[in-house]
Amino acid sequence: MKKGFIFDLDGVITDTAKFHYIAWKDLAQSLGITIDEAFNETLKGISRMDSLDKILAYGQRENDFTLAEKEALAQKKNDEYVKLLADLSETDLLPGVHDFLAQAKEHNIPCSIASASKNAPMILEKLGVLDFFGHIVDPETLKKGKPDPEIFIKAAECIGVVPNDAIGFEDAQAGIEGIKAAGMYAVGISATETLAGADLQVTSMTELDIEQLLTI
Repeated sequence: MKKGFIFDLDGVITDTAKFHYIAWKDLAQSLGITIDEAFNETLKGISRMDSLDKILAYGQRENDFTLAEKEALAQKKNDEYVKLLADLSETDLLPGVHDFLAQAKEHNIPCSIASASKNAPMILEKLGVLDFFGHIVDPETLKKGKPDPEIFIKAAECIGVVPNDAIGFEDAQAGIEGIKAAGMYAVGISATETLAGADLQVTSMTELDIEQLLTI
């Protein structure tokens, strides 16, 4: 029997990718760098500073800023992103998420969030699902980002579950790789790409049967 669920946030619980894209695109443009949606897809699942580094490298400006300047740029992006999230509500939950979390609660299955987003607590509160989660990993406490398994291992430990007894839910390839490296069962959620290494892939959480998952 599986004993715990570990969730990514963006693309699994809700889809804030469009807001990330707008904020990154505006920041990049202010630096004379043009990015498109295809490039933005390469930023899925990685941290804010790693995303900034990829953008600067793409624009051949990776050596133009000090660490303090890069931290200020990342904060500028986040400030715009947070403003764009102002109207986020329960209607922005992805299909099947609320029902699945409610069923997990009924089965006394602890849940945690393993996301690179520093805004996860605020986003989950706006979505009305914060109380379903026993723990949210603070990305500031991590030494490495996805696909390193550290965030998933910590997410399981913090809800008292060994990784082998946990199921991870992800929409990004880096996340699936991290889940598997942690020794967990990996559920990939994507309607647009095949997530290599996922033990099960669905297009949305409406397709998941919690009873079947628990007995895997």
